[in-house]
Amino acid sequence: MSRKETPIARRGDFRSFEQAGWEKAAGRYHDAFGELTGQSIGPLLNAVGAGGGVRLLDVASGPGYVAASAAQRGAEVVGVDFSAAMVAEARRRYPDIEFREGDAEALAFPDRFFDAVVMNYGLLHLGRPERALAEMRRVLRSGGRAGFTVWSRPEETVGFRIVLGAVESHGDINVPLPPGPPFFRFSEPQECHRALLEAGFVDPRVERIPQIWRLRSPDTLFEIMSGATVRTAGLLRAQSREALDAIRSAVREASLNYLTGGVIELPMPAVLASAARP
Repeated sequence: MSRKETPIARRGDFRSFEQAGWEKAAGRYHDAFGELTGQSIGPLLNAVGAGGGVRLLDVASGPGYVAASAAQRGAEVVGVDFSAAMVAEARRRYPDIEFREGDAEALAFPDRFFDAVVMNYGLLHLGRPERALAEMRRVLRSGGRAGFTVWSRPEETVGFRIVLGAVESHGDINVPLPPGPPFFRFSEPQECHRALLEAGFVDPRVERIPQIWRLRSPDTLFEIMSGATVRTAGLLRAQSREALDAIRSAVREASLNYLTGGVIELPMPAVLASAARP
C-alpha cells in the first residue's frame, strides 16, 4: 500500500488481487480488526437512520458485524461481499441474516429498493469506488441515506503511520503491486463531499470518529498487517528478508511508545461520510 499509487486502477488485476487476498484473510479478520472496526458501526448506522422497518443493504459486509447490528435495531438487512470466504464467515456467525456474494460495483438489486445503504471500510478495497457510490445511490430510495467509513489520514491513523514509516525507512515503498486507487483518497473530507455530489447524492455530511486499536503486544501490529490485510500485506511480502526483519523491529519499537497498562493503544480515527438520494 503505497502513498504513490496509480489513481486509475486496472479493474481486473486489482479486483482479483483484493478478492484473493480477502479469501485468505477472512478467517483472521475477527481477531485482527473486529474490535477496531466495530467502533464505527453505531455512528454509521445512526448516520443513515437504521432502525425498525428500515430495509438496509450492507455492502462489503465482511464477517457481518454491521448487518448484525442493524438487524438488532430492527432493520431488514441484506449483506453483500465479493469474498466467498467472508460470506461464509458472516453466515456462520449470523445464520438468521441474508448474506450474498456480489459486486459492489454492480449490485444485483432493483433501483430504489433499499431505505439505507452502508459500507464499513469497503470503499478502500474497490478498483472503481465512484462506480460503487453510483450503485449505492441507484438502489436507494428517494430520501434514503447512504454512508461509508474509511480510515483517516496516515498521519492520524497511527497503525498505518508506523508500518508505512518503517517500510519507507528500511525497505521499498514502491514495490510492484496491482495498481489501485489511493488508499487514503477518501481520508480528506472534501474528497468525500466531491465524490458523493458527483455520484448524484445531496446533503453530504462528513465527520471524524475517534477510535483506539488495542493490541496485546508490540509484535501484534506487524503480525496483523502482514497476515490479515491485503495491500499492506502485499507490500510487506515484496520486501527482501533483510528489509523485512528491519521493518518488523522498527514496528515493534514504535509500538512500544503506545504501551499503556500492558496494552498497546493506537489512535486509529475513521472518517464517516453520508448523503441522501434526492
